[in-house]
Amino acid sequence: MTLDDLLARRLLLVTGKGGVGKTTVTAALARLAAASGKRVLAAEVSYESPRDDEQADAALTSPLAGALGTQPLGDEPRRIAGTLFASRLSPLAGHLQFLRDTLPVRLLADAAMRSAAVRRFFHAAPTLAELGIVYRLLDLLRETSAGAPHWQLVVCDLPATGHALALAQVPQTLASVLRSGPIHAAAQEGLRVLRDRAHTTSVLVSLPDPLPVSEALELHEGLRKLSIDCARVVLNRMPPNPFTPEERAAVARIVKDGARTLGARRIPRIDRAEAARARLVRELRLPVSAVHELDEDVVAGVARELGGAS
Repeated sequence: MTLDDLLARRLLLVTGKGGVGKTTVTAALARLAAASGKRVLAAEVSYESPRDDEQADAALTSPLAGALGTQPLGDEPRRIAGTLFASRLSPLAGHLQFLRDTLPVRLLADAAMRSAAVRRFFHAAPTLAELGIVYRLLDLLRETSAGAPHWQLVVCDLPATGHALALAQVPQTLASVLRSGPIHAAAQEGLRVLRDRAHTTSVLVSLPDPLPVSEALELHEGLRKLSIDCARVVLNRMPPNPFTPEERAAVARIVKDGARTLGARRIPRIDRAEAARARLVRELRLPVSAVHELDEDVVAGVARELGGAS
């Protein structure tokens, strides 16, 4: 799958172990899609507790905002540059929209969500936080302009592995437990969107080390069980390998075990990284793109490695 094929989807889910650079990859993919002329929304999932005033709410952490070089994101999409917008996906925004769609009078929904007690209940009750996030995502995907989707692509920075799988599993769990009603309908819609391979896929981000690679394999298996497509793996911070096979053989003859040679420690790191890439290719049978740790321009690095033009 080329970069153009990847960006032709309507929803990209970017996930991986915490600290592997998935937020950076999310920002890079969103900028690449916007550069091609698409109206793009980059979104991050925020589980932070609801606040009772706007000033406190503005203090919420926003890693995606940092990657995009902008101020902390709010629930409403904000223009970053050109056709690139960004927002957070919070349970609060999803709960509010769900109540507005469900209650006969919109003012009742707004009044309910102004209650600190109601907001805390929605945040604390099991699965309701995840349901709010999924519903907010669905609401954004439903938006239209002149009869066409308002957001041509949504690139979603999912939380770390465990939370990502829990979030993806909520529609399936609720659809199997509830047989009717508005929550059942929302869960069924969520299932259709997440399982629609023509419009939705995921990108796994990992580091070229054993533990992140093992977690990426587990995450891929979890996504497979949930019937969520995975397009490729991005291996971040890959150390460049400057050696040809002949040069490497010469180095092996010169640098013996335990020899104090400048740069000798880099060789085992290159070997571990190459072994990690080989393991991902062998076990996942997916395209694996490596973004080098020396790439100052991550957007150009992602474009190059995914087969697009920088």
